[in-house]
Amino acid sequence: MKKLSHLTPQGKIKMVDVGSKPIQKRIATATAELHLQPATVRLLKKKALPKGDALTCAQVAGIQAAKKTSELIPLCHLLALNSIQIEFKLQKDRLKIFAIVSCQEKTGAEMEALTAVAITALTLYDMTKAVDKTMKVTNLRLLAKEKF
Repeated sequence: MKKLSHLTPQGKIKMVDVGSKPIQKRIATATAELHLQPATVRLLKKKALPKGDALTCAQVAGIQAAKKTSELIPLCHLLALNSIQIEFKLQKDRLKIFAIVSCQEKTGAEMEALTAVAITALTLYDMTKAVDKTMKVTNLRLLAKEKF
């Protein structure tokens, strides 16, 4: 079994020391899907939900979440993020959500991208729950992480 980097030899948690790692450009992309009724997708497109423009609100929430990741996940490092993009792909019965996060740091941005996607999806869920009781969030995952 691979040695776990967040545990001491005594089995206690620790934050990994990245002090000796080089600063590199890092990009992480994550995704999730919000399954909706087709009528709800139409309301999203028209910005006609009772709570207003859900896509813009969720986009802002995802950006804020990426910036707060180290406050939400105990062993994450605080990163100075260069860019956070939240993108949507509306389909007949679902909304695909993508977060692309970049930084120049000693450790990656994958947790920030995953957090951004999760909070974007939850914000959309909150903003559409009044009109769609069948929604579900699925397929939250990291698509790619790169360093240059």
